[in-house]
Amino acid sequence: MADHEKIGTPWRDDELDAIIADYFNMLEAELNGRTYVKSRHSQALMERIDRTHRSVEFKHQNISAVLEELGLPWIVGYKPKRNYQGAIFDAIDRYLSQHNTILTLVPRNSVPPENEQQVFVERPTLTERTDRPPRLEKLVRKFDPVERDHLNRSLGHAGEALVIEIERKQLLKVGRPDLAKGVRWISREEGDGAGYDILSFDRSGRIRCIEVKTTNGAARTPFFLSRNEHHTAAARAESWELYRVHLFSQSPRIFKIVPPLERSLHLRTETWRASFS
Repeated sequence: MADHEKIGTPWRDDELDAIIADYFNMLEAELNGRTYVKSRHSQALMERIDRTHRSVEFKHQNISAVLEELGLPWIVGYKPKRNYQGAIFDAIDRYLSQHNTILTLVPRNSVPPENEQQVFVERPTLTERTDRPPRLEKLVRKFDPVERDHLNRSLGHAGEALVIEIERKQLLKVGRPDLAKGVRWISREEGDGAGYDILSFDRSGRIRCIEVKTTNGAARTPFFLSRNEHHTAAARAESWELYRVHLFSQSPRIFKIVPPLERSLHLRTETWRASFS
């Protein structure tokens, strides 16, 4: 039975630690394809911390919202809600600092649907940036999703492999096995200097230069774009495309961005080249 005197009161650190640990336990099961029952987890947690079902479910959605900001997967069914209690940021910081394997997650298998077209979705609309709460901003900087995805080479390679498979299947389906054989993984064969990752074709044989950016996070998770990639996008505007692979660890989806990139993205300087001459 929930303690009704707690209704409307801030969650204590021990309560937050308990619900966050249980949330990640469910998330791990979901990402590994193991069955679990959300209602049983919620009931056990309610009995442990004496909070109402409504309070527990809302806190689950708060956790999902923070994980979305961090470019991490969240539990399907707990739609992110951003009416945060500030202490949740410190609690998630404590958990991730001690359990960081999810930060570099690369799924063992990520297979597109039988109909490859199901994986393609509309790109997000361009909006103005809104200020995060300062403690959330500090958390995002500590576990920076942009830097994390950029350094996770295994995740990047897995995303590129998925796109290679999709491109070849699509060309086979339109009766162009000759072009399917010609699809090349440029970044693996020649390195990252080309300004794109995959050389593919449309059904008429027109060359397509595809740059792939992969995240386990949501569609709006930001990403790095190098100067060379930006230059190549402008120089090869008729053939260059960016494939943003997202939700990779759960149900991969892709949206496309074509030049000029400034129409679809806010491009902000994040790094500088430092030299003495």
